[in-house]
Amino acid sequence: MTNEPEQNPENLSNAAEEFDAQESASAQEPVDLQATRIAALEVELFDAKDKMMRALAEAENARRRAVKDREDAGKYAVTNFARDLLDFSDNFHRALAAIPADLHEDERIGVIITGLESMDANLLKTFERHGIKKIEPLDEPFNPNFHEVMFETPIPGKPGGLVIQVVEAGYVIADRLLRAAKVGVSKGGAGADHQVDQKA
Repeated sequence: MTNEPEQNPENLSNAAEEFDAQESASAQEPVDLQATRIAALEVELFDAKDKMMRALAEAENARRRAVKDREDAGKYAVTNFARDLLDFSDNFHRALAAIPADLHEDERIGVIITGLESMDANLLKTFERHGIKKIEPLDEPFNPNFHEVMFETPIPGKPGGLVIQVVEAGYVIADRLLRAAKVGVSKGGAGADHQVDQKA
C-alpha cells in the first residue's frame, strides 16, 4: 500500500484555476508582442519607402540636370568663338557696303565683289547651321530682351517704341542672346517715351 498525500479537492480546484490563468496570460502575451512588432515593422517599411522615393527623385533630378547640361554644352559650346566671329562678320559686311556702286559694274572687280558677297552669305548660313540667328528688327516693336536703344527720334505717322533703324544687327544662339541689336527707336508722346525708357 502506497502512502500518497491526500489532496484537498479545494486545493485541486485552486491549482486548476491558477493553471488556466497562466495559460491564458501566456497565450495573450505573444499576441501583444506580435502586434507591437508588426506596428514597428510597418513604421520601418514606411520610412524605407519614403527614403527610397526621395533617393529615386534625387537620382531623376540629377539625371535631368546631366541631360540639360549636356544639351546646353552642345548648344552653347561655340558661344565664345561665335562672339569673336561676329566682329569679323560686321567688318566684312561694312567693307562690302563701302564699295562704290560704279565698281560693281566693272567686269573685273564685279566678279570679285560677287565672290565676297557670296562669302558673306555663306558665313551667315554657317552661323544658322550652328543655331546662331541674326536679329534685324526693323519696323518691329522695341524688345528690351533683344534690342539696345542707341537713340530716339520722333517720326510722323509712326507710333512710339518702334524700331526705325538697325545700327548694328544682333544675334541669338539657340534661345540665348549672343549680342543685342543696337537700334534707333521712334519717339512718340509722353506715354510712349515713358514706355521705351522703362523697357530700356
